[in-house]
Amino acid sequence: MLGVWAHPDDEAYLSAGLMAQFVKRGGRVVIVTATRGEAGTDDPTRWPPDRLAARRERELGASLGALGVEEFHLLEAPDGGCHDLDHTDAIAGHIDRVRPDLIVTFGPDGLTGHTDHRAVSAWATAARAAARPQADLWYATVASEFHDRWADVNTAARFFYPNQPDVPRASVSDLVHHAVLPDDLLDLKMAALAAHTTQTARLIELVGMSTYREWWRTESFVRGPAAHSHLRFASLDSLAA
Repeated sequence: MLGVWAHPDDEAYLSAGLMAQFVKRGGRVVIVTATRGEAGTDDPTRWPPDRLAARRERELGASLGALGVEEFHLLEAPDGGCHDLDHTDAIAGHIDRVRPDLIVTFGPDGLTGHTDHRAVSAWATAARAAARPQADLWYATVASEFHDRWADVNTAARFFYPNQPDVPRASVSDLVHHAVLPDDLLDLKMAALAAHTTQTARLIELVGMSTYREWWRTESFVRGPAAHSHLRFASLDSLAA
């Protein structure tokens, strides 16, 4: 499994349970992260870009380590500036090296609407088509029930960007993978998220740990466009059971 994400912590929020499942089965998980997350603060005096980038890189390693994932790579794209670049070739190089059966990333909507998320989706989708079209491609999303249940929390956390024109509201029947994580996997996911202290500590304090746990208990993916007539990796339903 190859995860392609924009910022350190994206991978934990959207796929920590999925990664843990792969690791438990003895599978290989590799993460490619576009930026070092140097703009992810509202206190740039305390966290100037170089300092925050170094800290978030360490947090990424610790977070993945909590899940048993040892391989990750940074593309060194500028946080907030991915839309001005094209790292398709770099991602294709990682795909060619890893030869994944499954690639997970953002959908074209970027989930939250972040321009970095949208750019990474475009890069990963194009790279998969060029380098390994037989790999399955899953886009992280949320179902309509996520909005219904967590509307107040999403607003308090400013989860969706105000200029997001196409907030995802997937039907559960349209999902290729929809996992309500059991407590053992959720515990691993919470450990992975807690390692991203600069990004998660204040949010956990804001909403409370019990709410935070349930907010991120479910992971949902829709299948991306087919790039090959014979997809090798059909489903993870057996792992979600």
